[in-house]
Amino acid sequence: MANFYDQLTPFYHLIYEDWEASVHNQALALDNIIKDHWGNNVKCILDVACGIGTQSLGLASLGYSVTASDLSAPAVERARKEAETRKLNIDFSVADLCDAYAHQQKQFNLVIACDNVIPHLLTNDDLLEAFRELLKCVVPGGGCLVSVRDYEKEERSGVQVKMYGVRVEGDTKYVVFQVWEFTGLIYDMTMYFVADRGTTDCVTHVMRTKYYAVDTRTLMRLMAQAGFADVQRLDGTFFQPVIIGSKT
Repeated sequence: MANFYDQLTPFYHLIYEDWEASVHNQALALDNIIKDHWGNNVKCILDVACGIGTQSLGLASLGYSVTASDLSAPAVERARKEAETRKLNIDFSVADLCDAYAHQQKQFNLVIACDNVIPHLLTNDDLLEAFRELLKCVVPGGGCLVSVRDYEKEERSGVQVKMYGVRVEGDTKYVVFQVWEFTGLIYDMTMYFVADRGTTDCVTHVMRTKYYAVDTRTLMRLMAQAGFADVQRLDGTFFQPVIIGSKT
């Protein structure tokens, strides 16, 4: 998984039609969720899968104290540079979300893992252990928030192509798409960025990983089993379904 995100780092923003707008809009959406469910009690946030900073940057710009980590060192380095450009003070480090508390050795008002990172864990046992680790990172009264792809709405079989569209940077057009190949509920995901610079040849950047097409009911059950209370699925608040739980 780390190798996938290492390779993805230079292109990650191209997943979004407008990454800068997404940073801003996602932060506002998350802020609304936080205020609705935890009031004004959330001051410090741990982002355990920060990537290039899509959620961390926006939340820090809204005044939250953000600590951020990711498995990919290149992604963390890019996120750190993005924060410096914006003059944001975010504590970045490299760590696996499954070792979040062992790495941080402190607790936060809220821990987040957005953009479908949790389904990289390929078994229910691994997911349960991850949620237990995240629970350790949360103060009593605090919470956990994850966003995931709505796999219940996907055809979870065969070979599928998922188009993201065309992105333009300078004199380069990128055609962005994914190919999913299922074996049971586990699928091999190949991400393609086809760079067209107007010549007769194109350069294709390819990166591969695996996902577990787990449904949100299973994730909610595992989060509750790990010790989170009042576990809920929220729809229509974020660009993906959001699952939240609180620590009593």
